Amino acid sequence: MIGKIVKGIAGFYYVYIENCGVYACRAKGIFRNVNLKPLVGDDVRIDVLSEEDKEGNVVEILPRKNELIRPAVANIDQALVIFAIVKPNPNFNLLDRFLIKMEQQKLPSIICFNKQDIASKEEKEALRSAYESCGYQTLFVSALEREGMEALRGTLAGKTTAVAGPSGVGKSTIINCLHPEAKMETGSISRKIERGRHTTRHSEIIALGEDTYIMDTPGFTSLSITEIPKEELGIYYPEFRQYEPSCRFSGCAHISEPGCGVKAAVENGSISRVRYENYKILYQELKEKKRY
Repeated sequence: MIGKIVKGIAGFYYVYIENCGVYACRAKGIFRNVNLKPLVGDDVRIDVLSEEDKEGNVVEILPRKNELIRPAVANIDQALVIFAIVKPNPNFNLLDRFLIKMEQQKLPSIICFNKQDIASKEEKEALRSAYESCGYQTLFVSALEREGMEALRGTLAGKTTAVAGPSGVGKSTIINCLHPEAKMETGSISRKIERGRHTTRHSEIIALGEDTYIMDTPGFTSLSITEIPKEELGIYYPEFRQYEPSCRFSGCAHISEPGCGVKAAVENGSISRVRYENYKILYQELKEKKRY
């Protein structure tokens, strides 16, 4: 039988098989012999040991599309970055850090702004203008009013999506809005491991439908970017790319250099000033790190 690892704890891998449920499995020793560890998100082949108790062994890991290090997961297609429009107001520096982390992982990102029911049209349009101009798909929803959920489902369909975002923005509420139609027997996992259903200590995949999964993971909460050389920060701002050829100097940092194509694009409104100001803050942060 072939399924997907949806959770891994204490040597057990919980494998979801469509129309059959979740099986608690151990990994065969052959994986240790070749230094290969099953990851949440892996598609695997299992041998069923007990149909009644839903137990089995993982006997094969199918080829991975990708493998992320932080968090340690496999086969992710895209990231859904969730922030609130208001209450709390978006921390743009934090949002840009999330987007940089996704760019590092080479994950396409969708930005989902929650609480549109209590936000003004002007607030929504300012956010849309700032981030759609960077090339990011931007969605507006209200988890409380169940607004925008069908559009959100459409962006998730047929893909495995990692969910990221700070606390207090309605991330759990959005997941719960999407979750009632899930076909995965998540309750059986909770009973087996005697833990909460949505523990934040372990990556967990939730099945929303055929070939459609979301991953609720704590791994994207580490937002340090200190490993990036300051000279490479601009790589993770996709909107800079088309204007960099206009820079007078090769290796332009887009900070104080004259004849900078990126700064000119900021001045004429082609690049979000909010994004650019955060870029300067992060650049200075990386510069100070090198100094000490």
